[in-house]
Amino acid sequence: MYGVIVLAGNIQDIRDPSMHSVRFQDREVTPNKIMCVGKNYSAHIEEMGSTPSDQMTVFMKPNACISDQLVAHRGEQIHFEGEICLLIQGGVVAAVGLGLDLTKRATQKRLKDMGLPWERAKAFEGAAVFSRFVKAPPSLTDLEFELRIDGELRQRGSPTQMLYPPAVILEELRSFIPLEDGDIVMTGTPAGVGPVQAGTLFEARLLNGDTELVSASWRAM
Repeated sequence: MYGVIVLAGNIQDIRDPSMHSVRFQDREVTPNKIMCVGKNYSAHIEEMGSTPSDQMTVFMKPNACISDQLVAHRGEQIHFEGEICLLIQGGVVAAVGLGLDLTKRATQKRLKDMGLPWERAKAFEGAAVFSRFVKAPPSLTDLEFELRIDGELRQRGSPTQMLYPPAVILEELRSFIPLEDGDIVMTGTPAGVGPVQAGTLFEARLLNGDTELVSASWRAM
């Protein structure tokens, strides 16, 4: 996040050192918020023993969740959810990337059982890990991501499988909250989620058709 100060009549931008950034091409971008979509793949809904919602499930992660480290245990076992991510600039999707929505699954289940919000399970420090972002293609329809752990394919997903594709996600979000420059939208996870094991290697790729747009890897700690 940037602030503004005035020194001797000159306006100067300053960066808040407590805010976390992601890479877009050759520069750093500081998201104000991360908007997340839940229950967006039928197979994931089924594997979680859940049911589709009457409307799009949305939750938010603050900037403080962003990390470049994949940690397997933060007071309890952490679970991974790989996702296609969208970076907003000028009110539109300017860039795409990969993300891991990290979850304290035991805490999430307890909160769900009590009918409480998920923040303690989804919005903790280090709960969002991202690749660098690259310029978005003209159409997002042909995007596809895959996630491998120690070489084994664990997740694969694309907008064609989503219950709420990107255009619908953005329309729904804009109906109740402004999307500001730098905001990230995590579009939901397909089937294949599970616990993060320390020492394992996570490797993710984002494709547009047959063309690789970006890849990333993280060694779980």
